[in-house]
Amino acid sequence: MVRLFCFIKFVYFTAMPFIRLTKIERKRFLVLITCILLAIAGWLFLALNNKYVYTAKTVLVYKNFPQKKAFHPLQSDTVDLLVEGTGWQLLFARLRVSPPSINISLDKLNNRNYILFSEQLYSVNNQLETSQKIISVRPDTLYFDFSKRTVKRVPVRLVSNLTFAKQYGVSDDIEFSPDYVTVSGPQEELEKIREWKTDTLKMRDIQGPSVSRIAMRPNLQKNVNIFPSTIEVKLPVDEFTEKTLEVPLKILNNGEYYNVKLYPKKVKITFMVALSSYQQVNEDFIEAAVDLNEWKLQKHDQLSIKLTRFPDYCKKVKLVPEKVDFIIEKQ
Repeated sequence: MVRLFCFIKFVYFTAMPFIRLTKIERKRFLVLITCILLAIAGWLFLALNNKYVYTAKTVLVYKNFPQKKAFHPLQSDTVDLLVEGTGWQLLFARLRVSPPSINISLDKLNNRNYILFSEQLYSVNNQLETSQKIISVRPDTLYFDFSKRTVKRVPVRLVSNLTFAKQYGVSDDIEFSPDYVTVSGPQEELEKIREWKTDTLKMRDIQGPSVSRIAMRPNLQKNVNIFPSTIEVKLPVDEFTEKTLEVPLKILNNGEYYNVKLYPKKVKITFMVALSSYQQVNEDFIEAAVDLNEWKLQKHDQLSIKLTRFPDYCKKVKLVPEKVDFIIEKQ
């Protein structure tokens, strides 16, 4: 009301220099303008208090999933709501409802393949935080495609982006709790799933063990569910130092039982190992071999050394030598 009178004064003092009126005429003009503005304000107030029907978009959030069926919605998860509200709500809400999403129960899918909004209007209206009232929803019927639900356990795969302080690194197998997730959905979809990735674990300048809780990657298929949605990751981290071992060489693919003499018979392996594992990592943890097929099939005059067993938590630095000479005595 204060703003209204300020506006009247503004109109009065702006127009008066251009219109020559007597004192009585000026009073009458001011009264006339005031009455007109009050009438407009009264009309707006009454109009905005009236009920109107308008359309607002909202997102569906499904709950009460059927236990023995896998489903796939055949329409978008965004619907149009026909909302009844006052003109004030229409003016200030800007065609939005609060909250911006509504929960829809899917318990009826245990007996049929569609959901009727008209059956859930009461519960939907109870979710609104204002006096807005939903009259109907377009479309009123949601259809779903069904297939038999199966359950499968798949291993967790960590996706990480880690950097370590100088001479630090992962010193043992990374542990997950749990180390698998349970997925449920149509059998043809589950056959494509071999593992389930986590969100990216990002850590910088690591120099000690850590325990983190990380979310699994969100499911892109609405008819496949995953449990649990988060896992615990234990990251063993230790300082590394260099160690050298001599390992005897084994011979692969000697089906003919040739008498093979290698020069040298052992290889020196230099690698980085965690300080906590320095003493326990010995020759028994590492296997090195040469493949005789390099001579039989590829006619090489030297055989390359391959590590057939090597601890994941160690980091190879070098092999000396990388190739060996050999003599074959045929029997």
